[in-house]
Amino acid sequence: MGPDGGHRSGAADAVPARMAELRSLIEYHNDRYHRLDDPEIPDADFDALVRELRTLEAAHPELATADSPTREVGATPSTQFAPVRHRVPMMSLDNAFSAAELEAWAGRLAKHVPERTTLVCELKIDGLAMSLLYLDGVFAQAATRGDGRTGEDVTANVATIGEIPGRLDPAVGTAPAVLEVRGEVYMSIAAFEDLNRRQQAAGEKLFVNPRNSAAGSLRQKDPAVTATRALSFWAYQVGEWRIAHEPDRHGGSWPVTSHEATLEWLQRAGFPVNPERRVVGGFDEALAFCRYWEQHRHDLGYEIDGAVIKVDDLRLQDVLGATSRAPRWAIAYKFPPEERTTMLRAIEVSIGRTGKATPFAVLDPVFVGGSTVALATLHNADQVQLKDVRPGETVIVRKAGDVIPEVVGPVRRPGGRRPPPWTFPTVCPSCGGPLVRLPGESDTFCTNLDCPGQRVQRIAHFGSRSAMDIEGLGEQRVDLLVRSGRLLDVADLYSFTADTFAGLEGFAARSVANLLAAIGESRHRPLHRLLVGLGVRHLGEVGSLALARAFGTMDAVAEAEEEALAAVDGVGPVIATSVVTWFASPVNRAVVARLGSAGVSMVEPVTAPGDVAGGGVPQSLAGRSVVVTGTLDGYTREEAEAAIAERGGTSPAGVSGKTWALVVGASPGASKVSKAARLGVPVVDGARFSALLESGELPEPG
Repeated sequence: MGPDGGHRSGAADAVPARMAELRSLIEYHNDRYHRLDDPEIPDADFDALVRELRTLEAAHPELATADSPTREVGATPSTQFAPVRHRVPMMSLDNAFSAAELEAWAGRLAKHVPERTTLVCELKIDGLAMSLLYLDGVFAQAATRGDGRTGEDVTANVATIGEIPGRLDPAVGTAPAVLEVRGEVYMSIAAFEDLNRRQQAAGEKLFVNPRNSAAGSLRQKDPAVTATRALSFWAYQVGEWRIAHEPDRHGGSWPVTSHEATLEWLQRAGFPVNPERRVVGGFDEALAFCRYWEQHRHDLGYEIDGAVIKVDDLRLQDVLGATSRAPRWAIAYKFPPEERTTMLRAIEVSIGRTGKATPFAVLDPVFVGGSTVALATLHNADQVQLKDVRPGETVIVRKAGDVIPEVVGPVRRPGGRRPPPWTFPTVCPSCGGPLVRLPGESDTFCTNLDCPGQRVQRIAHFGSRSAMDIEGLGEQRVDLLVRSGRLLDVADLYSFTADTFAGLEGFAARSVANLLAAIGESRHRPLHRLLVGLGVRHLGEVGSLALARAFGTMDAVAEAEEEALAAVDGVGPVIATSVVTWFASPVNRAVVARLGSAGVSMVEPVTAPGDVAGGGVPQSLAGRSVVVTGTLDGYTREEAEAAIAERGGTSPAGVSGKTWALVVGASPGASKVSKAARLGVPVVDGARFSALLESGELPEPG
């Protein structure tokens, strides 16, 4: 079992013990990360240990040791591969975790370089550092960084990476006698997801993240296994360059004098060089680069954990030199962590509006992905089993951007005693009814239609913006009304009076009047909004609109044969079966009948193109294909697609030659944007989406 971290004591006599403990922890986790490719903790937790030790060493220099891991690079290489001595040491980079720390580095730099010194900003790829040796222009050897002085010979495995040239492109002229190219071996997100799909199909353990997958794939004893793992490479530096009898890489025949020119030379030589870089004239522009990619890191098809800033002038790099572990002319700006460790206190189950039982993790609160997380999804029973997470142990939690937090897996400690596995409950935590896993499905459901948990979710969904849009009817209010026995189903809403809320906390006279008015207004929503609100499984906004337009009335939808429903464009057999099954329930039909008796509209207004009579909307996008990418203000993805469909258009998942326009919101998919540019598809800023819906005309840029 590996060592475990403790809490730092404020007592002076505890400082030496804590420093010794930190050194042991850092060395242990360094070894697991660099040599074994099996880290137990995320990078952010490791960085926190290193920063704590550095802080203590700065405060107590008399207690610092010459062999402190804060002065080392990487870890001792494994004995699985032959050792390779780096002729030019492969150093690490110092890190900055905030704008203030980055500015402090720039301030130190300014003391030794001219004002407005040119900098090169690059992405910090989350992969494995690699050294490639070329002799007379031919690939000869590949080695890992190891401890910076000695790495591992992984030539046979690296040779399987198709992006790495076997010989230099003649475009660069006469090949140097010796060329060492440095870069990062990584696994794209698509390749990682494909690998885990194959692992799951084979019943094998899933990989935690692309970085570990890339490192583990590279260190396979059999290169044929590496060849199946779809590894990639970005070149970012020249470690050694030598024409015969000219040992100085920057003198004589060295063809360039800047870092940016070096990258351009490498690209001409046939190496893949990351295009997302920028040459800037000072700190402010460099910081802007860092902040941009901090917000857009998920637009890429590979993972990054920061940005790297380098002095562009190679002569200045030589003048600035390096410490024992890192160059002074470069720094890595680390983005806020998206993975952290915390204690998994319990696994509980929530019941959704369709009865779906979803396990979720109850965690010790942890700051990750820009917010404090105390709950995280576990998806379904199969995922809990595959991830093998157990209450009472430390787990890795991931939150990337706006994605719902999820538990990635346990912190594995070989030989450690583990709590017993969690088993999926057999009864509903809300009503006590049976939980059933349907044949051929991964999800488990509560089969009790009167389950209070389902009831709350169903009614809250009915009042949501995409359905009947009853402002003021949130989940908390619904829960209170259900628990008080005043709300059993959605039809009850339309019998509410001011007296209904008497004695209930949180319902002042004005809020009651506003809620009753909102309920009254909802009676006039078109049929497709009502269909959305009923929460039929698999039937979303686009399918509801298609059925409402095809059949016109609720009675027609309810009485339609399965074949007729499936024949509607945008519906299909799965939705059709679900609709027929829903209307086959006497309980559901009774609710619909009560809604009709309460005056809720059961028809879809007939709207001719350009005509809004009868409460419809103009068919401003009739026959047009509009693709949406990124996040739009005021619309979920489904709401945006439904708004397009409501106006006669379609919203397919991908860009093609038939696409009329691409609407680009925040954090768009890079592949869709680039394909639109390639095909000449007009791009509309997300802020102009409402104008596009209203007019059906492409807005003027500006």
